[in-house]
Amino acid sequence: MDLGEKIDLKISLIFVFFLCLFFLNSCGSSDSLKLPMDKIKKTLIDAPVCSVVLDDMKQQGTFSKTYFHKYLIVKPNDSYKTDWLKVPEKYFKKNKEFLGMALLTKKDGEFDTKVSPPGYSFVGNSEYGQWRKDAQGSSFWEFYGKYALFTSLFGGWFHPIGMNNYTGYRSNRTRNMPYLGSNNEYGSSGKIVKNKRPKFYSRRMAGKSSFSSKIGRTKTGFRSRTGGFGK
Repeated sequence: MDLGEKIDLKISLIFVFFLCLFFLNSCGSSDSLKLPMDKIKKTLIDAPVCSVVLDDMKQQGTFSKTYFHKYLIVKPNDSYKTDWLKVPEKYFKKNKEFLGMALLTKKDGEFDTKVSPPGYSFVGNSEYGQWRKDAQGSSFWEFYGKYALFTSLFGGWFHPIGMNNYTGYRSNRTRNMPYLGSNNEYGSSGKIVKNKRPKFYSRRMAGKSSFSSKIGRTKTGFRSRTGGFGK
């Protein structure tokens, strides 16, 4: 190996080294990000009652992706949205099915990190409301007093809560499973997101459809090759 070849090899090795270092830093920086939710909790330390809803989400980049959340913070008499906040990749993927749901709730001064449809965490407690019956005799939850504004402050994510829905929610909660509704109306693929965020819903469904098509084409290809071997 002559001198020129040795120099070229060293340059190639240095390039590969820095390329690997770049990707390692990119991966590490995403997962080492501090959760914005931790900071939000600190700002809500003096609020006895509140909910933090995942109001929007997005990812940017091709080779090195960056992930973002936007939150809706709801108090009994006020609500506001955060800016886009960077979140770690693992946290983004963990909550990708929960658009429009409460990721954090606080009642009676205690934080609850179990994911739930907006408002559900307060149901069943007479401090926040009561069960009423509609004209057909079906029970539904009605917030009263200073919590009556909840239904509007949740910004369209809240839907009336019936007894059957609440029973399903309680059942899932005991099994530590998020409740997405009796007809999967909550969450990123639910009809509430379809109505409130149609573009997000369309992109999501298109992505799922594309993924399913790829699986179908792969399976078809395997069947064709298998048939060929049999001839």
